[in-house]
Amino acid sequence: MAAIANPQRGVRDLMCSEEAAAVLADAVASLPEDRRRTLPAPRTVSGEEIATLFGDGSVHQGFAARVDPLADTALEDVLDAAGPQAVLMVLDQVTDPHNIGAVIRSAAAFGADAVIVQDRHTPQVTAVVAKTASGGLDVTPLVRVTNLARALRSIQEAGFWCVGLAEEGPTALDSLDLAGRTALVLGAEGGGLRRLTRETCDQLVHLPTRAPIRSLNVSAAAAIALHHAAIAPSRKVG
Repeated sequence: MAAIANPQRGVRDLMCSEEAAAVLADAVASLPEDRRRTLPAPRTVSGEEIATLFGDGSVHQGFAARVDPLADTALEDVLDAAGPQAVLMVLDQVTDPHNIGAVIRSAAAFGADAVIVQDRHTPQVTAVVAKTASGGLDVTPLVRVTNLARALRSIQEAGFWCVGLAEEGPTALDSLDLAGRTALVLGAEGGGLRRLTRETCDQLVHLPTRAPIRSLNVSAAAAIALHHAAIAPSRKVG
């Protein structure tokens, strides 16, 4: 639904099961006329045919679309458009596509301005990423950069406070006021933040977890950090 509503997303084919046809028709009918004209007429197919398209056991809800990749978003464009309360999510070599998708979903839900990843060692956008993101890909830009440390320095030069999450961070996340331009930096599933990344961050913080479970999945940690940024005194979440 997010993809067909996004005017920047090219849609080549729309499919739905007979049970889901009315829902899709209503969704298309609610779109602006100029967007409706760009969409192909939905085709009714069996649920089994939709499942076959994925081939990986993914659960679907009776809908599928063949879409073009979104155009690349440059970091410079994100920084130029950022407001005084902008929030960026930066991922340091997170490799699991489910985690990438889940972080994008949380970023969209909490109003982050972009998710920034290192191009190398980060999976490409696939159906798995898109499905896990639950529409977030068409709401929050995914920015790929070549050198993460260099990107962080550009983000700092644009007035962002770069906060890295690490177990050894001396400050608890919930004691920090994240008002103003903030970049939240999270590391890979196993190794966490790389040395150069953590050295580039302005501050390291930890989540106030309890023993014996001291660490969280990166997507869970991202959601907590994004929520904390969203409820900073100068921000409001609707």
